[in-house]
Amino acid sequence: MKEEKIKNIFIEGAILPAKIADSITAHQHKTNIGAHDIFLGQVRADMIDNKTVAAIEFTAQQEMANKICTKIREEVFQKFELTCMHIYHSIGKVNAGELCLFVFVSGGHRKSVFEALPYLVDEIKAKLPIFGKEIFEDESHQWKVNQ
Repeated sequence: MKEEKIKNIFIEGAILPAKIADSITAHQHKTNIGAHDIFLGQVRADMIDNKTVAAIEFTAQQEMANKICTKIREEVFQKFELTCMHIYHSIGKVNAGELCLFVFVSGGHRKSVFEALPYLVDEIKAKLPIFGKEIFEDESHQWKVNQ
């Protein structure tokens, strides 16, 4: 795997809605695309042991995560008929209600993008070394368990 192919998936802080709009807009000139599918992960204000999550602070082994993500991307491109794929994950503090994961796939037809997206998101959640510290309103914290 060549180093220049590895893309940085991390964005400092919350993923802004403008990033999503800009990504969609950038694909309008690609006339071979007939379908897009998007997954947006948002920080929930979960109630855990009578405490409310106010934010999640994400940390990661970034170099390793980027390499693993590149392998996942290659596998998904081989498995599904896709034209484009974009993956962005927050690093740092993201408040409840804000976006922390943006996955965007595009292809010629809806079936391939509809099948690829859940597979891709599951692979990201299962394999990337990204960790979330849930910060409660009282400023106590615990490490998040992915579900």
